[in-house]
Amino acid sequence: MKIAITGGTGYVGKNLTKKLTDRGDTVYILTRSPEKYQNTDKVNYVGWLTEGTRPAEELPHLDAIINLAGDSLFGYWTKSKKDRIYQSRINATYEINELIKQMDVKPEVLVSASAVGYFGTSKDETFTEDNTEPGSDFLAEVTTAWEKTALQAKAEGVRTVIARFGVILGSEGALPLMALPFKLYAGGRIGTGDQWLSWIHIKDVAGMIIFAIDNQQVEGPMHVTSPNPVTNKEMSSALAEVLRKPDWLPVPSFILKLFLGEMSILVVKGQKVVPEKAMILGYRFNYPNVREALVEIFK
Repeated sequence: MKIAITGGTGYVGKNLTKKLTDRGDTVYILTRSPEKYQNTDKVNYVGWLTEGTRPAEELPHLDAIINLAGDSLFGYWTKSKKDRIYQSRINATYEINELIKQMDVKPEVLVSASAVGYFGTSKDETFTEDNTEPGSDFLAEVTTAWEKTALQAKAEGVRTVIARFGVILGSEGALPLMALPFKLYAGGRIGTGDQWLSWIHIKDVAGMIIFAIDNQQVEGPMHVTSPNPVTNKEMSSALAEVLRKPDWLPVPSFILKLFLGEMSILVVKGQKVVPEKAMILGYRFNYPNVREALVEIFK
């Protein structure tokens, strides 16, 4: 297959590209700076979102597009940071739709990233793809607009999948930050520890995206999360066990709110999200349990 990826130079994109090329696919990574990278037989870098670039003229007929582009959520959420988080996602997705419109032969499928933050936060409710009501906080606002923009591809006859990512566990991203206090013998739950963490191993992120590409029954929202979400207290206990460090120093929620501001919602609050669609359609998880996932990452 011939597959284009936006955000392909990021952590998820690099892991996904390797898995795709390992199985024989050819990947075209859309980037603002193609000159920074070296093309290979299986990976090509194509300029976009900068003056003078014409990706529609450089790309072959594509089987699929995967849209992962967006500014990192990490960092203090000033007004300008929140604007970048929002606009980077909406603008990139809009440009993907414009690219599809220019194509004489449309891709069969668009897989566009989103996040479980769509639902807002809750300690009591379990969210599946059947839940349609978005939350009311900033992340819910972002993901609602992001998904609405991506779904415009359906008007071009493109099967559209909204991949709602949970917290991705791997050697980069959130996990190193979560593990650092434990490595310094200062680890523990955050606040009461009863907030939910809907997580996913990086290998299953790539696996589920490829599952969505290959399986024509996958359409609309698909939760890219483990079937076994955990509480913050359970995650802390698993981290301590795997790292062989103590789990004894709870971090009060107000301290994180003080230092992280609004971004603290990512760790102080959460939501219990399960991947019902993928489970029903037969996706086999590499790492369904958090302890197994952590052992693999820290081995």
